Amino acid sequence: MTSTATPGEIAKFDALAAEWWDPQGPMSPLHAMNPLRCGWIARHLARGGDPARLGGLTLLDVGCGAGLASEGMAKLGAKVTGLDAAPAALAVARAHAAESGLDIDYREGMPEDLIASGSRFDAVMALEVIEHVADRAAFLEALAALVKPGGMVFLSTLNRTARSFLFAKLGAEYLLRLLPRGTHDWKMFVTPAELGAEARRAGLRVTAISGMTPGGLKQGWRATPDVAVNYIVALAKD
Repeated sequence: MTSTATPGEIAKFDALAAEWWDPQGPMSPLHAMNPLRCGWIARHLARGGDPARLGGLTLLDVGCGAGLASEGMAKLGAKVTGLDAAPAALAVARAHAAESGLDIDYREGMPEDLIASGSRFDAVMALEVIEHVADRAAFLEALAALVKPGGMVFLSTLNRTARSFLFAKLGAEYLLRLLPRGTHDWKMFVTPAELGAEARRAGLRVTAISGMTPGGLKQGWRATPDVAVNYIVALAKD
C-alpha cells in the first residue's frame, strides 16, 4: 500500500511535542475544540445514544499526536489505540496517559502498518489529519481497511473556501498567531463534496456532517450547519 505519511508534516508536529498539552500553547485550538469533537463522535458511536457510555468499543485514533482526542475518548469508555508516526509526540502521549491513569495503547507507525498486522477496530478516527497526508485516497482506503464491517470512521478537517483561507490560514497563523506559521497548506484543505466522493470510492458513506465553530469567550466550540471552515463527518462501512 502507498505510504500515506508526509515526512515534513510528521517532523512539523513532532517538534511541538513538549507544548502539546499546554492549553495556552500552539495546540490551544485543539484543546478548545476537543470537547466538541469527542462528544460529537461519542453521540454518533455510543450504544443506546449515551455519549458517556461507549461500552468498551475499540477505537483507533490515527494521527493521535500527544493524545488529546485519545484521552478524551478513553474517558468516555472507549478502548483506545493511538497511532502516530511522530516518536516525540508519542512519548509525551504515553507519559500523560500514565499520569492521568488511562490505559491507552500508543503505537508508532502508519495506518498501512496496522493493516499488515491484521488489526481491525469498531471505529477509526482521524482528527485534523487528512489535510496533512500525502495521498488522501490511499489514506481513506487505509482507514476503511482498519474498521470492521458495520463500523464507523470519523474525520474532522478544514474546508477549502475563501473563508477558511481568511480565518484558518491568515487569521489563525499570521494575525492572531493561534497556530505556528506554516501549520496548514490551504491547497490541501478538502471540501465536503471531495471528501464524500473519495470516501465512497474507499467503501465508506457519509451518515452525518456538522460544522464546528468557536463560540464566544469561555463558551467553547459548538456544532453548526455551517461547514465553510471547520467540519466533522461520520462515515459508515457497510
